[in-house]
Amino acid sequence: MSDKQSWVLTITCPDTVGIVAAVSGFLSQHDCFITEAAQFGDPLSSRFFMRIVFHAGVMTPPIPELEKLFGAIAGRFQMIWKLHDLSRKARVVILVSKFGHCLNDLLHRYHTGSLPVEIPAVISNHQEMRSIVEWHGIPYHYLAVDKHDKAAQEARLLEIIGRADAELVVLARYMQILSSDLCSQLQGKAINIHHSFLPSFKGAKPYHQAHSRGVKIIGATAHYVTPDLDEGPIIEQGVERVDHTHTPDDLVAIGRDIENVVLARAVRWHTEHRVLLNGSKTVVFR
Repeated sequence: MSDKQSWVLTITCPDTVGIVAAVSGFLSQHDCFITEAAQFGDPLSSRFFMRIVFHAGVMTPPIPELEKLFGAIAGRFQMIWKLHDLSRKARVVILVSKFGHCLNDLLHRYHTGSLPVEIPAVISNHQEMRSIVEWHGIPYHYLAVDKHDKAAQEARLLEIIGRADAELVVLARYMQILSSDLCSQLQGKAINIHHSFLPSFKGAKPYHQAHSRGVKIIGATAHYVTPDLDEGPIIEQGVERVDHTHTPDDLVAIGRDIENVVLARAVRWHTEHRVLLNGSKTVVFR
């Protein structure tokens, strides 16, 4: 096998003695050169989490054989594990409504190569973002929402996601509440972004509500989508201090900037296989 191939091994298992030694010893035995390693043992859940990046050497067996051989170690430690090819760009479908700041930021990072993903489709319940998406050469799918038959729109949405072979769906200010069934089908592979005032200031114009209460900190949260609205495992958050001199429009502008950065980080960390689920929380190897 070429020594230029690079892989990421992610592991979750019960915490016990000998895991790191067994994994690193196995990789060394099969001519794999470790370039990055991180691990965490959670004393509360008694779970162990590990992420290892390695180059395959000239004596490394083909990956299917390496995976089969690793199965013995995985079985001994009751591992949930996966091997990811780092040369393969993740395929990401973006959902958006009328607010385009997060979409524009992701498209810019994609266009400049700073976010190494493929974007085979953008889906929206409005037409406003079509021109910027098609300028990037990405198919734009307009799916209007009929409040009397939302299931039909979601079925079409899932069809596009499946046809695009997407491994991640990003809700870049997609202002629709997904059904519990759709959330369940996307669980662990859909990321949402929203302001960090929740559970306060729900509904329309949250920044204006926050301004009227004189908040001193605003922010944004990126989390995995679950059937429990806005309560999925958190991947990243960001905050900024504000004061009495800021107008409601100032807060909106600051909030959008934070949302851009927080969402981009969450997408990058997910596609680089740095995020592991730990019950209702995440372990993020940044």
